[in-house]
Amino acid sequence: MSLTVQQETLSHGETSPLSLLRHTAIQTQRLLLRWSRNPVALLETLIIPCLLLLMLDIVIGGQIQKFSGTDALYGSVPMVATVGALSGAIASGVMLGRERDAGLLARFWVLPVHRSSGLISRVLAEGCRILLGTLVVILVGYLLGFRFHQGIVPALVFVFIPVFFGLAFATMVTAMAVFTAKATLVESITILTSLLMFFSTGFVPLIAFPQWIQPVVRNQPMSVAVDTMKALSLGGPLARPLTLTILWSLGAIIVFAVPAVIGYRRASRR
Repeated sequence: MSLTVQQETLSHGETSPLSLLRHTAIQTQRLLLRWSRNPVALLETLIIPCLLLLMLDIVIGGQIQKFSGTDALYGSVPMVATVGALSGAIASGVMLGRERDAGLLARFWVLPVHRSSGLISRVLAEGCRILLGTLVVILVGYLLGFRFHQGIVPALVFVFIPVFFGLAFATMVTAMAVFTAKATLVESITILTSLLMFFSTGFVPLIAFPQWIQPVVRNQPMSVAVDTMKALSLGGPLARPLTLTILWSLGAIIVFAVPAVIGYRRASRR
């Protein structure tokens, strides 16, 4: 990798746009290859979400369908796809912390590599990871009976909702990973994702929650993402949940992007 980077630098300069594209592509490939060889990343991204979807369909799918009159898969498939996006970000954050502690980020910093390629490559790699995980969850859901009833365009938007939502969450995880210890990162993010999952409209219908907590459940980030994806696949109100999903995601990016950049640069200079 370093030889390729040096050749690119000699030809186009370290800060040139072409170097940025080339270095970003190389580092994105490095991250994807590393994640594909990491058992924890594969578990968090692919295997655990599929097992969770299967378990939910077997254990509570029938009861939810009797209670709501709608196949539970139209809530559980969006929820599991979103949970997979969030859970995979934990493994990515842990790996980032390990690279920081091992000094790998610092070694990249002193190489003739475009400074922006490190973070941009992580964003692209996260997007690819989330997209793959979402497609696998949809495939398992399809085998269980999940279908798209609104056409091709809503189906494509459905697929990219977890990507957008997950990248916003990954921004938060990155900001935490470069400032905190690995144990603290895993514990705090795991608690957060568990709360979001169990108190979401994808786990059980909104009406099943006590009335006093329904406003919180209805408007929390995972619920609005699930409601958006449910409307895109089955039908129903779309404007409100889609708007809230965009606001929640953009809000997370705005709040955590600057700390993530500052923390990444600081970690790279150690």
